[in-house]
Amino acid sequence: MEFFCYHRDRAGSLPLRMELLERHWSYMDRYEKELIARGPTFVPGGDAPSGSVHIVDLPDPAAARAFAFDEPGYQAGVYRDVLLLRWRNLLGRTMWDFPGGRTGGNRFLVLGLGPVEAATDLALPPGEDELIAYGPLLSDDGAARLGTAALVRAPDAGTARTALAADGHAAVEVHAWEFGGRR
Repeated sequence: MEFFCYHRDRAGSLPLRMELLERHWSYMDRYEKELIARGPTFVPGGDAPSGSVHIVDLPDPAAARAFAFDEPGYQAGVYRDVLLLRWRNLLGRTMWDFPGGRTGGNRFLVLGLGPVEAATDLALPPGEDELIAYGPLLSDDGAARLGTAALVRAPDAGTARTALAADGHAAVEVHAWEFGGRR
């Protein structure tokens, strides 16, 4: 089962986040084979992190909860909240397989949250060659579509936003994002 996990930073937690960076990376190294995508989001117009995205393939919701809540930054209080939902990988690849590579262009997390009128089936949007990861956010049992998550290469946030249909989501967030992992 694939899961979308988004840890959102607590205000003022950057020093603690940086102190725990090696422990975070070591923790994620244990999930190297299960990771579909990972990386930090950033505050608007800045280079300070605002959160951490992980898309991971795990056996069940209990394993996903353990993954999200045993993470060292979460345990130490770096994050204000965690969004953890099932996800379906419509591209069938990892971010490391993205034809556009790790560098060049701007990257964004585009997150559309319900209610979603459409069925759990979701078609790829136009411009799919700029999609790094894309799929529906689902309930634990996979029966209800709760939103959509995409990692996109785009010239700007407005263009990235077009990766999601104009309707069907109660709210859409766009965050600057970059490929994660050890540098």
